[in-house]
Amino acid sequence: MSSASKLTLCGAIFDVPNKKAQIDKLELQISAPDFWAQPDKSQKILQERKRLEESLKHDSRIAGTGSDIETLFELSREGEDVCAELETELNAFRAQLDELETRMLLSGENDARSAIITIHPGAGGTESQDWAEMLMRMYLRWAERHQMNTTITDRLEGEGAGIKSVTFEVNGENAFGMLQSEIGVHRLVRISPFDANARRHTSFASVFVYPQIDDDVKIDIKPDDLKIDVFRASGAGGQHVNRTESAVRFTHLPTGLVVQCQNERSQHKNRASAMKQMRAKLYEYEMDKKRVEQSKVEDAKLEINFGSQIRSSVLAPYRMIKDHRTKLSVGDVDRVLDGDLDQFTHAFLVWKKTGRLASSGKDDLPE
Repeated sequence: MSSASKLTLCGAIFDVPNKKAQIDKLELQISAPDFWAQPDKSQKILQERKRLEESLKHDSRIAGTGSDIETLFELSREGEDVCAELETELNAFRAQLDELETRMLLSGENDARSAIITIHPGAGGTESQDWAEMLMRMYLRWAERHQMNTTITDRLEGEGAGIKSVTFEVNGENAFGMLQSEIGVHRLVRISPFDANARRHTSFASVFVYPQIDDDVKIDIKPDDLKIDVFRASGAGGQHVNRTESAVRFTHLPTGLVVQCQNERSQHKNRASAMKQMRAKLYEYEMDKKRVEQSKVEDAKLEINFGSQIRSSVLAPYRMIKDHRTKLSVGDVDRVLDGDLDQFTHAFLVWKKTGRLASSGKDDLPE
């Protein structure tokens, strides 16, 4: 591999000196005596330093893999049988470049923010409620894979199995940017575990993702515009949770937006969490109003109905998960449902930015 080729493939490391210089500037701020005088600002600086350090590590991995590939090509030219090793390194290099491209595509105003996810089952009773719970587990496992913290703020158990609704936070850098690929209706086709006749069933569930809004973003919520209800929490949680009115529900009267939280034993903590959710929803509501020309991605989000699924997960008669926007199909269903969504995230961001499809193959999955 020539020097020019290496520079082209490993272009991600070009700004290493700049990144190091940025880290040095942040270190000077961190070492200042009054660094912790403003905790919120201090946390942002620490997060920025961590982001730059992670970026440098990623650049180093790409450069290292590129160097290994160059060595293997040289050995191959000398007659060595290194096909298996070369295939492994090329696959790793491709994955690293996809991860880099994903990060580069996360340039939206709110992409770097943490996220709030809400899941609702569609028509179908127990089947759809079970599917909603499967989706919840998938996103929680995705967050775990990416070392992000999650907090379930509201969960309503289904009748017999599954959930009637759930809202939870995913706290980590770029959580919203990556999870926006999940906004829309998700379809499941399988042999029902709840059908004594083992018939095939189709279930739907809708997923909404909102960016968490920092306190320094001004969202004006007038006290008179909020209707606040308190009630006893439902489901598991212990005697204190179920016997006291610790759960809260906020209704924003001008817009009709509703959020509720019953995760904490303290009504005060539930109120704080509900307010965070309301701020996020109102921010997204106002942003939607300002978008004069909606992209097809936003249209899909705003016009959700149970005939316009964005993704189908088929477990029978064959096994495949297909995204109907990017045309990406993955056969390893279990791995995806266990939280490995990175292929779908990358394909969605590329499609959203460039219109390029992940696959131009025949659409072998009914819409």
